[in-house]
Amino acid sequence: MRLQLEARPQPSQAMTALSPVIAIVLTVCVGGVIFAARGLDPLHALYVYFVEPVTTLWSIEELIVKAAPLVLIGVGLAVCFRANLWNIGAEGQFTAGAIAGGVIPVMAPDLGPWVSLPLMLVLGMLGGMAWAGIPALLRNRFGTNEILTSLMLVYVAQYLLDWLVRGPWRDPHGYNFPKTVAFQDWHLLPTLGFGRVHLGALFAVIAVVVLFVLMSRTLKGFEIRVSGDAPRAGGFGGFARPRMVWFCFGVAGALAGLAGICEAAGPIGQLQPHISPGYGFTAIIVAFLGRLNPIGVLLAGIVLAISYLGGEAVQVELGISDKTAKVFQGVLLFFILACDTLIRYRVRWVGARAASAQG
Repeated sequence: MRLQLEARPQPSQAMTALSPVIAIVLTVCVGGVIFAARGLDPLHALYVYFVEPVTTLWSIEELIVKAAPLVLIGVGLAVCFRANLWNIGAEGQFTAGAIAGGVIPVMAPDLGPWVSLPLMLVLGMLGGMAWAGIPALLRNRFGTNEILTSLMLVYVAQYLLDWLVRGPWRDPHGYNFPKTVAFQDWHLLPTLGFGRVHLGALFAVIAVVVLFVLMSRTLKGFEIRVSGDAPRAGGFGGFARPRMVWFCFGVAGALAGLAGICEAAGPIGQLQPHISPGYGFTAIIVAFLGRLNPIGVLLAGIVLAISYLGGEAVQVELGISDKTAKVFQGVLLFFILACDTLIRYRVRWVGARAASAQG
């Protein structure tokens, strides 16, 4: 006897829509078990983790600040994944964007205030796009697996940033700490009038709207969907796969790079060895939780931002490790993938005689 996955003739549309909710509910249940195993009151711990981050004006502001990079990166990855292109290196593209945009405040700090910030944002997008272009080039030219190349480039970008802030870009007046000079006021993103919420949040909303229109109302969006669902049909329709690879990686890289420079010029205000708590990897969960739909990604980004704030809250109030957020994110991704698998396939037992006949 063995288990076998059998494709369903017609996956349920209702379950497809409900699966993110089911995954979140199951994650909360597992979280309660984890907290109880630690000897904590599960209801109180879950309240601290999931509810407390949205109970005050300050926490809501922080929630928006955390959600902005997740949405920016996630909506770009959703375009890649929809085309059946597996860009797993958004964390590296995020870092490359921060490095490229950081050239201005570090190397040309006296550039005029009306030029500096726009140029930083453009360079950030170009840096992320260039970093994403490497796996796109290797995929088109040599057929290299983009999962491996994009993932390995994450560590190259991180080590490059680490070398820069410890070496040529280190602040000479920073008491030997590995960081660049603090960005001047004209290098920082303006806030939107309340708290620490900066212009990056507006960029995230604009990206969601633009890509929603692109994916649902344009020929390019149709091309992306067809190339992902039926590559052979796309080929017969005249859709060039290499151009699709360049386009999707370019969009994802540009948005990840924009998120990177927004983070450096926003909450952090300089470059340092670690500028991301893993936004590029978490954005993969955001894309799938949002069903690869830009509007869904916006909502999923808010949910995952709660996991960051909740992880900080339970660390402070309950003494739980700061790795709790990553545990919840991993459990959530597991349930998302499990739900999607069971929506598309049914599990059935196959007897030994039937299994040998199939073999």
